[in-house]
Amino acid sequence: MDIDMEQYDQLYRLYKSVDTTTLRGYQEFVDLFPPLSSTVALEQWETASDRLDALKSDITDEFPGTGETYVEIAARLTRDEAFTALDLYSKYDRSVNVLVLDVDETLRSAGDTDNEIPRDTLYLLTQFHEAGVPIVVCTGQTLENVKGFMIQGLGNDLVSSGQMSIVYESGNGVFTPKHGEETKRLLYERLDDAVVDVFETVRRRVLSEAPDAVGKRCHLQGNEFNVTLKPNAEVGSDNAVEIIDESLRYLCGLVGDAIAAQVDAEVADPAAYARAYFSRDPEILDVLQAGGLSTDADIDDAPEAFRDILERVDLGYYEGDAAELVSLELDKSAGVEEAFDVLGIDDPFALVMGDSKSDLRVMRWVDENDAGIAAAPAHSSPDVLDHVSSRDDLVYEAGDASTVLRTIYGISLVEQLDEQGE
Repeated sequence: MDIDMEQYDQLYRLYKSVDTTTLRGYQEFVDLFPPLSSTVALEQWETASDRLDALKSDITDEFPGTGETYVEIAARLTRDEAFTALDLYSKYDRSVNVLVLDVDETLRSAGDTDNEIPRDTLYLLTQFHEAGVPIVVCTGQTLENVKGFMIQGLGNDLVSSGQMSIVYESGNGVFTPKHGEETKRLLYERLDDAVVDVFETVRRRVLSEAPDAVGKRCHLQGNEFNVTLKPNAEVGSDNAVEIIDESLRYLCGLVGDAIAAQVDAEVADPAAYARAYFSRDPEILDVLQAGGLSTDADIDDAPEAFRDILERVDLGYYEGDAAELVSLELDKSAGVEEAFDVLGIDDPFALVMGDSKSDLRVMRWVDENDAGIAAAPAHSSPDVLDHVSSRDDLVYEAGDASTVLRTIYGISLVEQLDEQGE
């Protein structure tokens, strides 16, 4: 779509003639620091609110007919964010109608936000919710853990509104409150018995048979289905990196043994075949080789029944954070599709935010279906950054997800301007 150059000219005029930095400062103060019981605090808030109203009134007078929309743009978006929003609307001719959000190292960062979702990010999510945009939280964490910190950050009313869905354990289940029988969909129940038995075997043996370097230094996350080892150390620390690397090497071999036990065939060295298969991931290859493990086995020599199950599972490696066994038939993109179905989103145009390989599958799915755009923090895996940079380059610094959320919110404001100009 070719946006009328008048909209670009009007934005130039807005950011040249108005002190939008001061305006945004007042808006942020009023939004994020509501009046308190203290008389002094109340007076400061009221003063800021009055000055905000005065600045907004000047913009309304300057842009008759569209003033309220320009007020919202100036009060919420930086100049760069506003022009990026205009460019995105010009490219896609529509605004985002659903958010698909990873949490860890995407909305929050252990190193930059003390593992808390920043207040301005939470506020923006409530703004999207109030505008009628559904939110799909898409994470590898357990359902109860995600529910807990989302309720703490956004409140139970929003989480239980019927317009928020949680895709948990990287797509094993979908939880969407207030949808009757569809409130909880357990996707892992759709897998066949052979795959389920492998997961159950690995779960049963993973700690009881682990060497001390693993068993005494990590714990099993309380998942419904995935098998996830977490370090008994600060996430991201040198100690945690060492623990997870050891856990990955051990888990890789255990998965091979579990598959061999499941199939009715002789498998000479199942651990070697598993290492050869999973080492196709460069990060896993590096970890295996650093531990002195061979990855040279020819997977084509393995029995067909063994290969069949092996090719339906995957190992996830998150440096210094987790090593886990997951099903390739149940990834985040499958969970997101289920969430859209429950939420009744027939024509999605999603913002997908994430940092890992599991998030990349969702990004590729929306890209292939012309169903959205992608954004990622600068510390994301190389493949994620390549994908995002080659599309719209919505890359942001750790802990600063609000920059992208404001830009995406701005697309809807640009759309309003377009409609007002018709």
